[in-house]
Amino acid sequence: MDSRPIVVITGATSGLGRLVALDLARHGAHLGIVARSPHKVDALRHEIEEAAPGTPVDAFSADLTSLRDVRRAGQEIDAHYDSIDVLVNNAGLHAFSQRVTAEGFAEMTAVNYLAPWVLTETLRGKLVASAPARVVTVASEAARQAGHLDPARDVTRTAEYTRRESMVHYGRSKLMDIMFSQELGRRLAGTGVTANCCDPGFNVSGLGRELPFAGALERILKTLRIGDPRRGAGIITRLATDPAFAETTSGYFSVKDAKPLLCPEPGRSEKIQAELWEATAAVLEGVLSADA
Repeated sequence: MDSRPIVVITGATSGLGRLVALDLARHGAHLGIVARSPHKVDALRHEIEEAAPGTPVDAFSADLTSLRDVRRAGQEIDAHYDSIDVLVNNAGLHAFSQRVTAEGFAEMTAVNYLAPWVLTETLRGKLVASAPARVVTVASEAARQAGHLDPARDVTRTAEYTRRESMVHYGRSKLMDIMFSQELGRRLAGTGVTANCCDPGFNVSGLGRELPFAGALERILKTLRIGDPRRGAGIITRLATDPAFAETTSGYFSVKDAKPLLCPEPGRSEKIQAELWEATAAVLEGVLSADA
């Protein structure tokens, strides 16, 4: 019987997620990769085999812009595994202009916040049955730039924005990730499942990939040794594997020595975090019930 911990991770075929997947493989994990591109999964399998020969790797196809597809993938994952030890919600994007998904959500909100919410909720029963287990969500320092927050409005907000304004919208989606993680930790209290999130710091990997000069900027920053993504991957891996975090929940941790951070305002209070949770649940019930 395979005694390896089973770790499900999104966004593992590139950027920080790729480094985390390699780290987890070296830690002896059995990996469940949630991705859209079979070609990228195959390339990752090859890298994992070189880094940690014999690592079991399962692939689950999902388009994270479609919440119905995220739920379908979650149900497939739930049926595939008898237990799940860790779920890492890592996938994310920074869209420099507004794009609206087929289900009517801002793409950045859908991928960065709603997809992790749906995947986690779909796997919640399996995680609880597998306790002790962990949920790790990748947030961002950009959450400090979120500005105001109106949970009921911002979950469904699809107003146009400029490239300059995109950071506020990106930051708001990451603030909602922190709020989600902390509220999830409270809702899972007593189950043996912990929920934590982190700021992985500034990383050049995948930096602003939609910008025309992104490739050149990334090369310059790497040459200057600015934004080493291995540091960002390290805090994610620590939250997923380090025994020191086994009983810690509802935490938000910095890439800098795993220092505890406060959730930025205006999302810090338990009241507004619960309000965001309820608003999200209500919106998603309408979207997903139509596909039940």
